[in-house]
Amino acid sequence: MRYLMTLLLVAGLGSIAEAQELNATITINSDKVQGSDKNIFNTLQSALTEFVNTKKWTTATFSPNERIECTFTIIVNTLESNKFSCEIQVQARRPVYNSSYSTTIFNFRDTEFDFEYTEFEPLEHTETTLNSNLTATLVYYIYIIMGMDFDSFALSGGKQFFQQAQQIVSLAQSTQWNGWTAFGNKKNRHALATALTENQGDTFHSLWYEYHRKGLDEMAANADRGRTNILAALPLMKTLKEARPNSILLQLFSDSKLDEAVLVYSKATTQEKQDGLKLFSSLFPTYSSRYGSLKN
Repeated sequence: MRYLMTLLLVAGLGSIAEAQELNATITINSDKVQGSDKNIFNTLQSALTEFVNTKKWTTATFSPNERIECTFTIIVNTLESNKFSCEIQVQARRPVYNSSYSTTIFNFRDTEFDFEYTEFEPLEHTETTLNSNLTATLVYYIYIIMGMDFDSFALSGGKQFFQQAQQIVSLAQSTQWNGWTAFGNKKNRHALATALTENQGDTFHSLWYEYHRKGLDEMAANADRGRTNILAALPLMKTLKEARPNSILLQLFSDSKLDEAVLVYSKATTQEKQDGLKLFSSLFPTYSSRYGSLKN
């Protein structure tokens, strides 16, 4: 169903349905804030959970068991009046075909998440106007999650969602909100959306599809074939690094997939392990402890 659904969306023929796409768990961590009324954090957590999980974000058909599992962990660093200074960790997973295994498709830490919120105020979002940095950021990450998920089922299947995330970035340029600027943090929301929508990102999209649809999804039927397809796709990361040595997509891959990719290599031949060690050493020289098992 999901594979067909993605193909329909790529073709512009998505079918309309009422089932929501996300099964999100949202947590507000206020441990760093002392002496304030904790009720506002509970209210905000409930409001965000309802906002994310009950709104329809696409025209695609999702059955209940196909909803994308994701988590949004908001860590409140300071709260003054109604001004929140936070960071947010966003993670998402999708099931691997014909297995009980779920693979991480997004794992991202955003340290520039400031917003204003008054208890019980309605949370609103429209496509042409940004009402607050709170909802703009949440919707931005929803579109990124949708894009990463759909990209894993069809080549460039998530393109329209990445473009919607980029549209939010464009609208945010007229605000003073942090995290959206082109010349700010090289790993902020602007940098991520730009990397996922520029032509240089095509290599990453190809890797993402090959790795998931032709690799992981094939392993239940034929583990060797699936593993071979993954090993054939991973060198595309080297192509990406050669074109964009400091691409945020390299960090995105390492945070989401590196440990899993090392595990795939660990089941390969001795020569393939050596090839994997060489590849990861060139891509992620500072993370040697994470792929050191390939030396054995």
